[in-house]
Parts: sequence; structure tokens; C-alpha cells
Amino acid sequence: MIRFPDIQQSKKIRTYIEKADETLSVQGFTDHSFPHVTKVAMEAGDILRTMGYSEREAELAQIAGFLHDIGNVVNRTAHAQTGALIAFRLLEDMGGDPEEIATIITAIGNHDEGTSAPVNPVCAAVILADKSDVRRTRVRNRDIATFDIHDRVNHAVTGSALTINETRTEINLDLEIDTAQCAVMDYFEIFLHRMTLCRRAADMLGLRFTLTINGHQLL
Repeated sequence: MIRFPDIQQSKKIRTYIEKADETLSVQGFTDHSFPHVTKVAMEAGDILRTMGYSEREAELAQIAGFLHDIGNVVNRTAHAQTGALIAFRLLEDMGGDPEEIATIITAIGNHDEGTSAPVNPVCAAVILADKSDVRRTRVRNRDIATFDIHDRVNHAVTGSALTINETRTEINLDLEIDTAQCAVMDYFEIFLHRMTLCRRAADMLGLRFTLTINGHQLL
């Protein structure tokens, strides 16, 4: 059985993630390195645990979350699908169980908003964890004068939290945005599709997705 620490500590996997992030860095994309994939992994696992799924299902979500952006080592375009194929080969070589590998690569192959569908709980958890990772520290560009809208929106987010309520009926993304840097409308301009996807992912888990910005519930 492949465990999450096996994935985290694999030199081969870590190399591909590093190289994938280098590729995105050259193109000016936000950070997709270990802070991002680790956060997605831990958040995805926590979502399933909170919703009463088994510890193993939560661990599969962690594995999928850690590997979800590995396809960027090939190209940003279709990175979800190439990432699923890369993960398949890596997990097969590590002796993974076919049913578990299928769950993981399905989650990876369906996480990106261009071609995504929350087709199983692991996939839904990864989508929610990935699309909610909006924060200032993901911005690589240090020259505010040259920020594009993605840089501006991410840099304006001074706080974020993804939480499930006590009755396990709602999952809320709570953001604090510096409106001197970015209007709330700018957030919706680039993230509305992602928020729609989060709503579909929440539905898969029996949850209602809500969005709160600066104390005001907007979705």
C-alpha cells in the first residue's frame, strides 16, 4: 500500500514537481511548488475526514492533491490529463493498487476548470482545496507596477480560510481582500468559473458552497 509520506519523500516525484513549477515560473504563473501542492493535499484530506470518509480515502485525496499539478512539467495546456498519465506510471512503479490508482488519476485528470468534473469524493476534495488556494505568497512577481490581474488579485488576498460548518451542510471560503489593491469585482472576473466548479464539487460531497469576502457573503 502506498502511503502519503512515500509520495512526499520520493526524490523522483519531488524532482518532477520542482521542474513543473520551474516551467510555470518562466511563463509568469503563480507558485505551484511544494507550499501549494502540500496545502492542497492536506486540505483535501481534511475535507474528507470532516465529512466522515475513511482515513484511506482521505489519504488518497492527499496523494492526489500532492500530485495534481505534476503535468505542468510537460505543458500548462492539458496538464490535468498529462499529470494523470505521469501519476499512473509513477504509482504503478511503486506497486500501487489498481483501484486506488484509478481513483487518484481520475481526481488529477478532472481537477482543472477547463475540463473538470467532480466525479468522485477524492476529486471533489482536491478541486475545493486547489481552487480555494488564493493568497499573496503565491505571487512571484515582486514589481507591483507590472502586476497582471492574476497577480493583483492574489496579492490583494491578505487572509483565507476554507471551513465546513458544524452541521456539515456548508463549506465556506472566507477571504480578506485589500480593496485598495483589487476590487472585489476583479476577483469574480478571473475566479467565477472556479467558484462555479467549487459549488459543483461541494454538491458531490453533500455540501453547499458559500463565499465570504471581507465579512460579506457573496455566494
